[in-house]
Amino acid sequence: MSSASDKYGILVGVDGSAQSDAAVRFATRESAIRNASLTLMHVVEPPPEWATPSQQSRITQARQDNARDVIEQAQKTALSSAPASVELDLRTEVVCSPVVPMLVVASTGAHLVVVGSRGSTRLGQLLLGSVSSTLTQHSRCPVAVIHDDDGSQSPKRAVVVGIDGSAACDAAVALAFDEASRRGVPLVALHAWSDVGVLPILGMDWRDYETRGAEVLSERLAGYQEQYPDVKVHRRLVCDKPAQWLLDESERAQLVVVGHRGRGGFPEMLLGSVSSAVVQSAKVPVIVAR
Repeated sequence: MSSASDKYGILVGVDGSAQSDAAVRFATRESAIRNASLTLMHVVEPPPEWATPSQQSRITQARQDNARDVIEQAQKTALSSAPASVELDLRTEVVCSPVVPMLVVASTGAHLVVVGSRGSTRLGQLLLGSVSSTLTQHSRCPVAVIHDDDGSQSPKRAVVVGIDGSAACDAAVALAFDEASRRGVPLVALHAWSDVGVLPILGMDWRDYETRGAEVLSERLAGYQEQYPDVKVHRRLVCDKPAQWLLDESERAQLVVVGHRGRGGFPEMLLGSVSSAVVQSAKVPVIVAR
């Protein structure tokens, strides 16, 4: 029986930018290891309301012409990135709509949405583009954010997952184990027993905190280690500053997986501060698990 996520499979938003090409390469490899279809989607923004009818017509035509070029480029990138042994189930779609709402709606029919960290606008110097930033907060499925370095040259490096002890991190742990298993690489599971910088207090025994942190790490990993016996797990227990430790680990990894909310988060929070920092600053692909 097919599922809703079979409509798009691995869905990648393309816009012709360098980050978009990196996203296509990552999405192509992801579709191959998951044996899922790959959909390249370009969203054409409607013309501005202030434009005259003739201006709107010209703007629409120019954007449609650009859409054909973007899709053609993305197709070439996908086909050149696919493993020789894989017959790629490649689909394309051009949609006229505001970009973010369209991708959020489309995410209900995808296993994974993949986007570049920044788009093709003049504001490329921003750390995280408005599309990728908003999508990680509102998507209905996991979102992979890809920077210029998409990790393609490091296929044997580990997958890293941040574990904070919250219920929200379970999706991240499950996804990280699955990704590590499919890639045949180790998993680095990092847990910080404090979210903020701490100063030693005279007479305080930090071993109690470390012991509890080790217990949290074991509890979150236990069931998954049984489910994925092929995945070798390296446990990392640190004191504080989880975002910085995750970024440090990412320099030796091919992929980082984080949850969409952190310890102490509440349902109204859209993206935890640790996840947000990692998504913005990591050089390798980051998947935000929903």
